[in-house]
Amino acid sequence: MQEPKAHRRKKEDGSQEYTARVKRRTFLGTPLAALVPLAARAQSTTASSARVSSFDPWVEVHAANLAHNVREVARLTGRPVLAVIKNNGYGLGAVNVAKSLDAHASIAGFAVVKLQEALDLRAEGIRKPVLLMGAMDEADLRLVVSRNIMPMVYTPIGDLLQREADRLGRPIPIHVCVDTGIGRVGVPHHAAAPLIRDLASKKGVAIDGTMMTFTEDLEFDKEQRRRFAALTGELKGAGVRLGRLHAASTYTLFQHDDAAFDMVRPGMALLGIYPEARFRALDRLDLRPAVALRVRVAYVKKLAAGTPAGYERAYVAKKDTWIATLPIGHTDGWPRVAAKGARVRINGRPYPVIASVSASHTLVEIGDEQAVQPGDVATLFDWQDGSRPEDVAAASTASVYDLTMHLNPLLPRRIV
Repeated sequence: MQEPKAHRRKKEDGSQEYTARVKRRTFLGTPLAALVPLAARAQSTTASSARVSSFDPWVEVHAANLAHNVREVARLTGRPVLAVIKNNGYGLGAVNVAKSLDAHASIAGFAVVKLQEALDLRAEGIRKPVLLMGAMDEADLRLVVSRNIMPMVYTPIGDLLQREADRLGRPIPIHVCVDTGIGRVGVPHHAAAPLIRDLASKKGVAIDGTMMTFTEDLEFDKEQRRRFAALTGELKGAGVRLGRLHAASTYTLFQHDDAAFDMVRPGMALLGIYPEARFRALDRLDLRPAVALRVRVAYVKKLAAGTPAGYERAYVAKKDTWIATLPIGHTDGWPRVAAKGARVRINGRPYPVIASVSASHTLVEIGDEQAVQPGDVATLFDWQDGSRPEDVAAASTASVYDLTMHLNPLLPRRIV
């Protein structure tokens, strides 16, 4: 029977009401696997499939800078790169980053923490190895291995893995996580040998990698490395195959020359961001930011001297002053502390953020003249010196991690 015209119209125009009804029916009556294409579409790199106002903020992903940063990491370490693109690709979109880097020869694979991110990568055609570093139950594990996603293992699940391997008719590749002192997840180093021997003894299990994470405490890191080297050396000496050993995150690349092992797994470095300002001065890696946050000016007005602006009258004009309203706020990932010193570039000139950053709006002081018009593009951060995420973080006391990882996933991402 033909659908009613009204229903067809809603279906075709992608209205929120129709989408919500579809999601309710889907979650109630459809297996998780069937949801993957829908979830993957949420990471679209353009706004063409969604209703986005020209005044809505957007994120730009600089593909050439991503590739440059991979080359820099490979140059420094001489090792394959397991690209960590967790937390929505640190704000750029996991699928966007993976598609930009998938063909790069130095990329050995991708690592994520959320199950949905791993599924999205496979649904969007990423074929290089994908490591899921998050926790999972038995049902999750079955789904993961059926999609050829590698689980990170640190508990005695060898028999379960063997059953799944028998069901699939092929060995299941895994990475074993060893806790050498960070205390989050991982089999404790002093109890790791029996677990790894058991996993390695299963015909249906292939240990593709063995990993650890540094605490980023310089002195204790040395002890962690010693523990990891002792464990893996003992097992290798007994003929146990451990796959590639890896431990080096972005932070470690700047601190330990002896921690590259067989593979490195940076995250922020691939985005071109120095996690600490002092690392930029070391001149070890020439990182180029691959992310920009932009929005158009929505409104411009002149405040008379003595006129307040912002919640709690956080700003009071000392003289007649033009200000601009940007339709972006902390719900979009632009931090509240931006009003403590951040500057926004409009028409090539930096202007201070003033008053208080609200959920959806930011105010910028323009000055004596109306040098800005509604519709002008405002850059909150990008890859230009002075506007890099590290520069904004330093000026406003924000964490550079917060500037990217807290970007609203609903903002459109555009490859440039």
